Amino acid sequence: MENHYHHEHHPKEPVESMHAMSESSHDQGHDKHAGHHTEDFLKRFWICLAITVPILLLSHMIQQWAGFNWKFAADQYVLLTLSTIMYFYGGWPFLMGLVRELKSRQPGMMTLVAVAITTAYVYSVAVVFGLEGMDFFWELATLIDIMLIGHWLEMKSQMAASQALESLVALLPSVVHVQKDHQVTDIPLKDLRSGDVLLIKPGEKIPADGVILEGSSYVNESMLTGESVPVQKQKDDKVIAGAVNSDGVLKIHVTYAGDDTYLQKVISMVRTAQGAKSNTQNLADKVAGWLTLVSITVGVVTFIVWSIAGKDLAFALERMVTVMVTSCPHALGVAIPLVIAISTTLSATHGLLIRNRTAFENARKLTTIIFDKTGTLTQGSHEIQQIISIDDQYSPDQILQYAGAIQQNSEHHIAHGVMRKLKEKGLELWPSTEFSYMQGVGVAGTVNDTKVVAAGPNYFKQESKQVPAIPDQVDQATDTVNFVLIDGKVVGLITFADSIRESAAQAIAELQKMNIKTFLLTGDNEKIAEAVSKRLNMDGYLANVLPHQKQDKVKEFQNKGEIVAMTGDGVNDAPALAQADVGIAIGSGTDVAAETADIILVNSDPMDVVHMITFGRVTYRKMVQNLAWAIGYNVIAIPLAAGVLYPSFMLNPAMGAVLMSASTIVVAVNAKLLRVK
Repeated sequence: MENHYHHEHHPKEPVESMHAMSESSHDQGHDKHAGHHTEDFLKRFWICLAITVPILLLSHMIQQWAGFNWKFAADQYVLLTLSTIMYFYGGWPFLMGLVRELKSRQPGMMTLVAVAITTAYVYSVAVVFGLEGMDFFWELATLIDIMLIGHWLEMKSQMAASQALESLVALLPSVVHVQKDHQVTDIPLKDLRSGDVLLIKPGEKIPADGVILEGSSYVNESMLTGESVPVQKQKDDKVIAGAVNSDGVLKIHVTYAGDDTYLQKVISMVRTAQGAKSNTQNLADKVAGWLTLVSITVGVVTFIVWSIAGKDLAFALERMVTVMVTSCPHALGVAIPLVIAISTTLSATHGLLIRNRTAFENARKLTTIIFDKTGTLTQGSHEIQQIISIDDQYSPDQILQYAGAIQQNSEHHIAHGVMRKLKEKGLELWPSTEFSYMQGVGVAGTVNDTKVVAAGPNYFKQESKQVPAIPDQVDQATDTVNFVLIDGKVVGLITFADSIRESAAQAIAELQKMNIKTFLLTGDNEKIAEAVSKRLNMDGYLANVLPHQKQDKVKEFQNKGEIVAMTGDGVNDAPALAQADVGIAIGSGTDVAAETADIILVNSDPMDVVHMITFGRVTYRKMVQNLAWAIGYNVIAIPLAAGVLYPSFMLNPAMGAVLMSASTIVVAVNAKLLRVK
């Protein structure tokens, strides 16, 4: 598998997390503010709608169309007064938006609306005071109404996207039952600390991450992991904040409370990802900026062309206002952020956490996925198969006790397997000192005044020694071998087998249907690597790889021009996850500390890698559809507004505003149709 090519590899963009994290603390307040802001638009709309009725009835053009005559001496001044209220009260959000956009040197939608309504208003005022022509008062009124309701609808749909996030926050109870000195007292959630002991009754929400001390119950974690079936939990099992306790009473020792809980990390991660802009969104922002300039330019050119063509001032101005209103980049402004907000929240509630938006979008381009074997494609629960004594001085039980004494300090899957066997056999756990962990090799320590090492074949390679012969009764195609050395001499060996996850084969088959190559990466020997990769029908394997070499293996594929995802359990895969174009930490469960991964799959299910890529593709498709609609709408609407089909077809300003709002709603509805299958 060694391939050496030289190829520039561009590192990924860093996740803008620090910046976003600092913002996230303001977010609750921001959400309330946004809600208040949304209601303000609706209130202004209803008041303006009421004012619009007399404006329509007093407009001479409307009276001509409807065939009635309500003219009286000062009707123009009444119209002017009502329209002035309308312009300043209804148009205020847009006028303030114009000031904001110009201050930040980013003219956009608010600038266009403000320029359009101001032009219409100023011209109409001039007509009242003697300028030849028709006033625009009724067009101004209907335009402001449509803009207000359109803006309200847009904000409402954006709010709905972030409300899914609030529903995550709402997963926590406000009061918790804490047990101290055999007494249960109720305290506010904010006063809960790690180390407290909680009592959780049937039907209650779990307020913090913890470990069960007493009791057993079915726990529903679907809102956090997407796992629809309640999971049975008993003594020593972990539970996470936000899950719902079904039928039993649980006593829990709190390990993480408040901002340290899994749920809070998910919430801040979702906020960060929603706030971070991806390449597609940056493109949309640029297009919206250009569109604003194009709209103003086309508007002015339209005015000049119709004036030169001999049309009166009112006609030329109406065309200019219509162009500006119709071409508002409203839909463009909503197109991407809405899809991002919805997709990020949807994924979080299905056990898929996106930390880096750009990497998530790049998932659709992947050509190769490298899977770390242990804990990703396999269960990661190494069960002891055989304990073989090589030295008559030591019985199999003693070999297990020596191994257990030094493994008790390790977090590795092999250590857990040894400890389970020791407990099962009821053997005494001996103390050990001077523990040391050799990454990807094994562990060492001192037991009963002797130096003990428990390590795999890599230990001997590291010491430049011959790997000891392995007895024939060991099936090297399925079993991992761990040697036990006492004072430098091999006294026995322990073999472990790790079962392949049920969904692994299906996941590999689905990825191959997508034309994505799959490779197995493992520290295990060639035979195990070959057996597993053949069983799963993978494209190849890389065996005997030490943790620090994993990053180099990813680079080798990238040097061949492959777009690579690395899938690992995030423990010793950090450098490789960071190196890959898309780093996927799988089965991190409640440990969201897979800091180097771009995407975290909460459930330990390889099929989630397939779902993530599929969802990434669907999300990107939605963004492209929205961009195409938003740009395509303008390509057709701007010439119509400018009057290219005059005299057979004329788009008036109000109709232009309706079209503009409709295009925004189409984009919002399309984003809302995004679903996780």
